[in-house]
Amino acid sequence: MTRRAYRAAIAHMLDDPSRAPAEEACAYHPDGLLLVEDGHMAACGAWADLAPGLGDDVEMVELPGRLITPGFVDAHVHYPQTDVMAAWGTRLLDWLHTYTFPAEQAFADRAHADAAAAFFLDQLLANGTTSALVFCTVHKASADALFEAALACNMRLTAGKVLMDRGAPEGLTDTVETGRADTEALIRAWRGRGRLGYAITPRFAVTSTDAQLAMAGEVAAAHPDVLIHTHMSENPEEIAAVGELFPDARDYLDVYARHGLVGPRSVFAHCVHSDEDALRRMAAAGASAAFCPSSNLLLGSGLFSLKQACGCGVNTALGTDVGGGGSFSLLQMMAEAYKVGQLRGDNLNPLHAFYLATLAGARALHIDDKVGDFAVGKEADFVVLDLAATPLLARRTAQARTLAELLFILSVLGDDRTVERTYLMGRLAHARDT
Repeated sequence: MTRRAYRAAIAHMLDDPSRAPAEEACAYHPDGLLLVEDGHMAACGAWADLAPGLGDDVEMVELPGRLITPGFVDAHVHYPQTDVMAAWGTRLLDWLHTYTFPAEQAFADRAHADAAAAFFLDQLLANGTTSALVFCTVHKASADALFEAALACNMRLTAGKVLMDRGAPEGLTDTVETGRADTEALIRAWRGRGRLGYAITPRFAVTSTDAQLAMAGEVAAAHPDVLIHTHMSENPEEIAAVGELFPDARDYLDVYARHGLVGPRSVFAHCVHSDEDALRRMAAAGASAAFCPSSNLLLGSGLFSLKQACGCGVNTALGTDVGGGGSFSLLQMMAEAYKVGQLRGDNLNPLHAFYLATLAGARALHIDDKVGDFAVGKEADFVVLDLAATPLLARRTAQARTLAELLFILSVLGDDRTVERTYLMGRLAHARDT
């Protein structure tokens, strides 16, 4: 048995702070100890309480000036869009046709997909992201490449081949029949291997016919352990297009619901313009929302109301939405979420933002029995954050009086330089200085 103890400041969320006092939903140990045995959490608490019980067989890792947190969980990201990050000047539908679709056509080539997948996973780990829900492209090989790379590094990752049978260029569409065959083949090949999961992934209602959405619902019903991952209510022009394509639907959510795609394993990215009625129906179904503030701001899509979504009971997590989003860093997404709240007149508690980037994401992906906090028995996916990664960060974190202040400073001033180490099941998967 391999036993290793890490001494540093330690913080993790215990529950949703929007439904309980934030301080009660968080565990914080300014001088803490994290004990890892064979890739799993064995203990987490105050150094003074746990150190006397450590045996001689425990390897000690002293990390002064660091904060250990659970690995971040990205609830919505596109690995093929890495190469269109920071694309200037358009809104969603134009952006897709101008930048995204041309970039995604290259993923018909497996060698290109392999190289992109390796780079993408390196970026996640460098930013402290240890789990993610990922869009591939319409090409089956794009999903094979990502799953193979994630399996090799033992990452807990859920992904899916995109379904699109209309509204996209030649070479980026499938059919109902090929979409079903590829999806079912990928589920058989990858679901449950290592730490991998599958998500049935219609891009959005604009690019799937009724027949394809119905097929997606049928496959989801046949495989109740897979997720459903798509976009919804991101942009006014997109919503208008959905209304024209599905005139009999009550609203955008109803397009998915009538095809069996709304349930407890559904994750809907954006939901920027979802009204209270739709949010309450999502909550009743147990579906989750992925809040992607950077993308929503860069594409001019609108300002998501986290307060309204939480008030309606929707489990809401945080996504980078690379490449619409401008960073792989969920620390930076916490800051972006705060800015969106400020523009809406809502003041986001930093502890709630931290929850969105960790335990809420694990709950959305249905992996919270495995990761998301430091409960005993969970997989040891964690991040070591350097509180003095830059001179400015060192100056400001030294003045923090509470965990909330510390997390806010890290989110506003931090980036990949702040992530000193990232661990997957107790194994060092990224080291900033090597």
